[in-house]
Amino acid sequence: MISFENLTVRYGDTVALDGVTGRVADGEWLGVIGPNGAGKTTLLSAIAGLLPSAGDISICGDRAAVLSRRQLARLIAYVPQRPVLPPGMTVSDYVLLGRTAHIGYLRTETATDRRVCQEVIGQLDLRAMARRKLGTMSGGELQRVVLARALAQEAPVLLLDEPTSALDLGRRMEALELVDEVRRERALTVVSAIHDLTLAGQFADRLMLVVAAHIVTAGPAAEVLRDDLLTAHFGPGVQVMMTDTGEIAVISRRLARLRAPR
Repeated sequence: MISFENLTVRYGDTVALDGVTGRVADGEWLGVIGPNGAGKTTLLSAIAGLLPSAGDISICGDRAAVLSRRQLARLIAYVPQRPVLPPGMTVSDYVLLGRTAHIGYLRTETATDRRVCQEVIGQLDLRAMARRKLGTMSGGELQRVVLARALAQEAPVLLLDEPTSALDLGRRMEALELVDEVRRERALTVVSAIHDLTLAGQFADRLMLVVAAHIVTAGPAAEVLRDDLLTAHFGPGVQVMMTDTGEIAVISRRLARLRAPR
């Protein structure tokens, strides 16, 4: 579904991605993890065609370099870390923006476009809020609205950049459960950058650890969320634990206590 080979992105003299190569299978959820500044957002933006890059990217069997912006938008729905949310726009109008790639030049939305949006609004339990303005909504509500706009694109690939960064712990779990439910219903391929390593391990089928513009490793959570790997790249305060239900949890420990004499 997604492949990239020798992908390199530069910001001036700074190399943000240095010849990375990887694949994401149809219907897979790949969680991209790594410390701040590692290149996670750059990877998602490059796949979405939002950054100039060197190397090859393929989406659904087509080389991204030969696709128009409209063609790419029909294949990829991208949710940035800080989406633009016009406070005076209603939920219905904002979700309708997701149909832009399907509306011809100098044309308006069709009955099909409106139907798709209403179905998505209903699926994400936003029907009662359809006329509300974005500026009146909570962070959790807005998260669902942003996801609704992305789903209205009806693209087979969903890219999420830190989709839970503005939410409390309970809302983070709800948001990711919703993404997983929609992914399974629509057979979506999902690539998400996630700071919370525990949540990344719980939801993603596979994790990719990116550090200093390189891919260090990729694989199931049990292979990537290891003490030796995480302390090497996130610092000595990180510890991997196993819960009583067999799930992997990554916690932070105070360095002062780690250094205290026994």
